[in-house]
Amino acid sequence: MSISGFATPEGTQRYQQRFEGKNIAGLPVADGHFRTTADHLRLTSLGMGTYLGAVDEEASQMMRDAAVRSVASGAINVLDAAINYRYQLSERAIGAALKQLQQQGIQRDEIFISSKNGFIAPDAAMQAQGQDFKTWFQQRYMASGVVQPQDIAGGMHCMAPGYLNDQLNLSLANLGIQTLDLMYLHNAAESQLPEVGRVEFMRRLKLAFEFYESARADGRIRYYGLATWNCFRVNAEESDEYLSLEAVVHLAEAVGGPDHGFRFIQLPFNLAFTEALTLPSQPVADEFFSLLEAAMALEIGVFTSVPLLQGQLLKESRLPQFEGLDAPSQQCLQFVRSNPGVLAPLVGHKQPLHVEQNLKVVSIPPLALADFETTLANN
Repeated sequence: MSISGFATPEGTQRYQQRFEGKNIAGLPVADGHFRTTADHLRLTSLGMGTYLGAVDEEASQMMRDAAVRSVASGAINVLDAAINYRYQLSERAIGAALKQLQQQGIQRDEIFISSKNGFIAPDAAMQAQGQDFKTWFQQRYMASGVVQPQDIAGGMHCMAPGYLNDQLNLSLANLGIQTLDLMYLHNAAESQLPEVGRVEFMRRLKLAFEFYESARADGRIRYYGLATWNCFRVNAEESDEYLSLEAVVHLAEAVGGPDHGFRFIQLPFNLAFTEALTLPSQPVADEFFSLLEAAMALEIGVFTSVPLLQGQLLKESRLPQFEGLDAPSQQCLQFVRSNPGVLAPLVGHKQPLHVEQNLKVVSIPPLALADFETTLANN
């Protein structure tokens, strides 16, 4: 039976009050660790991502255990997945973790769960049974008319409403929940804009937003957003992947009115990728700002990906040093989570040693603004 409910202000506040400033599960959680969204959700300033890992049961079990430890310790109440991560196994690992957490007394309304759709997503279980995915996809989607050939960009991305609907239902089943807090459209600009052009892309995005609004109305999602790689970190003159956040917000308002569900985005931000904070490429009311400044002005919450740059930053010899933290991963996470425009960096971890190292970050508060700005200037 799937788990009902969704993250609420009351539930996330209950989680915050249980853990903040305390040591309940062998991990001190510092005051100041939580951020509040525009809709009054209390979210941890560290989230867990689930991108990397082998496509096998061992990796799934480690991911499940990492999610249970992360949430049960009070360090993380933000869990992020995607239907195409590890051929749907990452969603299923999070689903297994949610059942275990519920048995430990963590309630559904205390946890913020996001996933992503848009990419063509094979199924590990299907592959294990020897089924041919291309044949199955042709029969299920193309022959039925759910997806037209022209809907697929680059052979791997589709944002047609019928396909997004199918993928949302699969994600809910994988996660074992009735309502997803946040569904991102996954790398849509990067995958589609260069191929179909801006006018057609915005038409497709409007149809996708109309679908997401219908999914909000029937209770399958609470919010929707864009999970991105390049489009919010480049200049319009230099890249055909560029997207204006203000234009996307206006589109959401046209589709869903002032209470539309487009409330979050995700993009890379780390010690190497600082464009979200330093590049004034986003217009708001005819002035240009950085993405993070624009998001604050437009009341869009920002989660960030690749805080460790998939491990590459851990090899750097000149990382900033923060008192109370000694591992390279901790320095990287502390830098990102201290940005006042970021709700939480999403760190992928499975190995128990890495989990404990990363979670230690929450034992000290995020940097004060002046200290963060000094670190940014010196980096």
